[in-house]
Amino acid sequence: MQAIILAAGMGRRLGELTRNNTKCMVRVNGVALIDRLLNQLVPLNLRRVVIVVGYEGQKLRDYIGTRYDDRLHIEYVNNPVYDKTNNIYSLALAKEQLQEDDTLLIESDLIFDAAMFDLILSNPCPNLALVAKYQTWMDGTMVCIDDDNNIVNFVPKKAFNYQETHRYYKTVNIYKFSREFARHKYVPFLEAYSKALGNNEYYEQVLRVITFLDKSELKALPITTEKWYEIDDIQDLDIATTLFAEDDEQLRLYMRRYGGYWRFPDMLDYCYLVNPYFPSERMRDEMRANFDTLLTEYPSGMYVNALLAGKCWGIRQEYVVPGNGAAELIKSIMEHTTGRLGVTCPTFEEYPNRRQPDSVEVFRPHGADFAYTADDLMAFFAEHPVDTLLIVNPDNPSGNFIPLSDVCRLAQWCAERGVRLIVDESFVDFSDGYAENTLLRNDLLEAYPTMVVMKSISKSYGVPGLRLGIMASADTDLIAKAKKDVAIWNINSFAEFYMQIFNKYEADYRIACEKFLVERRRFAAALALVPYLRLIPTQANYFLCEVLPPFTSHGLVATMLKRHNILLKDCSGKRAFDGRNYVRIAIRNHHDNDRLLRALLAEV
Repeated sequence: MQAIILAAGMGRRLGELTRNNTKCMVRVNGVALIDRLLNQLVPLNLRRVVIVVGYEGQKLRDYIGTRYDDRLHIEYVNNPVYDKTNNIYSLALAKEQLQEDDTLLIESDLIFDAAMFDLILSNPCPNLALVAKYQTWMDGTMVCIDDDNNIVNFVPKKAFNYQETHRYYKTVNIYKFSREFARHKYVPFLEAYSKALGNNEYYEQVLRVITFLDKSELKALPITTEKWYEIDDIQDLDIATTLFAEDDEQLRLYMRRYGGYWRFPDMLDYCYLVNPYFPSERMRDEMRANFDTLLTEYPSGMYVNALLAGKCWGIRQEYVVPGNGAAELIKSIMEHTTGRLGVTCPTFEEYPNRRQPDSVEVFRPHGADFAYTADDLMAFFAEHPVDTLLIVNPDNPSGNFIPLSDVCRLAQWCAERGVRLIVDESFVDFSDGYAENTLLRNDLLEAYPTMVVMKSISKSYGVPGLRLGIMASADTDLIAKAKKDVAIWNINSFAEFYMQIFNKYEADYRIACEKFLVERRRFAAALALVPYLRLIPTQANYFLCEVLPPFTSHGLVATMLKRHNILLKDCSGKRAFDGRNYVRIAIRNHHDNDRLLRALLAEV
């Protein structure tokens, strides 16, 4: 067995990183791709490794030098016209070597688990292509396979059809060819194809022709949990760096992204908080049906979008301002409130983080569950006066909930003292009796005009990608100022259309909320059986859990990520916990929650 590595390309899309280096010299977590690959080849006892070089080929040869001489026999083939040809020509230059032994063919811009080689070499089929089920980040050659893993078609970029992606597998660009296949099938077709169509093609095209003309001897071997990534640009490099980082560093790299975890489709995100049962499929279908228009047309301005927001949530247009997520509105309200800000701790820290620390008055609940009532707040802030009081209800991350009647008592108490009350009810629709718990009612806003209600639409409505939030108050001067704060087109067309059609799907939304409540009760009962977690009661779509020995919160989060590819939220770094061991666990759907439960119980 031998290996042939294609490393002649210029890697232009990596910009400065390949200005003076070939692509396989780019480093991921401090290790050059070529070093990682060669070290993975060492245990395979190969007869030789043939590297086809081109762009900065001498620099690559100098870099490798003699460092592997005692472990690998390395030969080089040079492609002098690397800038005028594609990889079909690079492989054609090594066609004699290709016919001399069974071959592993590998592209040099890959990073992957060493288990990939065990997978392909242990399989008895002599001619194999490693493939992975299509995911949105994948680009390049796709294949279709039958029930026996025969490759029935290679799908080049030009023939790619997004309606057919359920059938597609991406070639990982690691192949195993027998010497006989190379001699009698691949090389003859390679020569004929190159002669007919030239050298600015791809070697996979030859495999495509073979599958068309004959019952191919080439089979696909789908990978499962093995990690891999193809590095074509700096975004690929960033993702690969995260995927292949070690332990604590990997966790740090994930957390600094603040979302975007759809780029890691195999990872289960229990960190961010959304409704797992909404939007309904029919609502999604309507959004999809209008995609082209929404993508290519300007959204409306604030007048229309405030009208739509009022329609959606049943409040007057002049009482509401929609935002590009609640974060935009939090920034505005914090800039328009002066004096001292009262908060509980722990709570959602976006609000106090926008104030000077010495202007924040902190109430800390004394109980083990971080529970508090409206009376607790009134008693504390009567002795520690503030100009603005914030409550997140249910609170994040504790899940503490104050009933509507008590919030109204608190609002009245604040009004009598000239205190602005901000109530963030982003999670209120997850509470028991949710339909009666919202403050988004004209009568309540008018009864307490110094009260401001904030709501992130991402959470309970399950649409964080729309970046939509609302702020409501009968203080029309404050609302008018907030409307002037934001950009003229602060809401995109997709968010606008969502508000336009939402009321048609309110019945679906209520069903989704009821399904969630059922799942929360089931999930809570199951989590209570995990011996190293102490579950704190919640009225939100997450559980705050104390992590008991022998685990620490950091250790548990790292273990879940490394062993099970599940991301939890480590709360130990939040100010209220003083380094104590707490994690926040989102509530997803039944299937996902069971996967997490299996992972947690596997560590017992």
